Amino acid sequence: MAKIATLMTNQFEDVEYTQPAEAFGKEGHEVVTIEKEAGKSVTGKQGDATVTIDQSIDDVSPSDFDALFIPGGFSPDLLREDERFVSFAKSFMDDKKPVFTICHGPQLLITAKSLEGRTATGYKSIKVDMEYAGVNYKDEEVVVCGNQLVTSRQPDDIPAFIRESLNLLK
Repeated sequence: MAKIATLMTNQFEDVEYTQPAEAFGKEGHEVVTIEKEAGKSVTGKQGDATVTIDQSIDDVSPSDFDALFIPGGFSPDLLREDERFVSFAKSFMDDKKPVFTICHGPQLLITAKSLEGRTATGYKSIKVDMEYAGVNYKDEEVVVCGNQLVTSRQPDDIPAFIRESLNLLK
């Protein structure tokens, strides 16, 4: 089973973390939350979910994990201010490990300059950002690129996002 690094901080989109994390866990995968500080509680932007962070970004390496999960919300925009999270995400893309991201999650990959030439989707407000980053943007519920990258647009797309993410982990 896969060990999935999950980059998140406050203001993540609640269901974009909780539903995929639950589905990954049900399939036997280990979801490890990563932020600046282990043991810290982070709260979703809807206030429905509070998550205790498992690991500090300073105590992990991309080589410790099989896949990367980036929930949406405002969290990815906050994380991309910190080069440690940008470099961590870039490593997964460079190493062609599975990356699952929804809504505003691609912002972290844009900052990592890891989306050029890829086909992907994201929330409509970052469509132009993605296009400027060299993405072949598709307005579809889920886009799988190169048997590595799974992207979705919004909470309504979560069932398709989960399905394709789990397919990649098989």
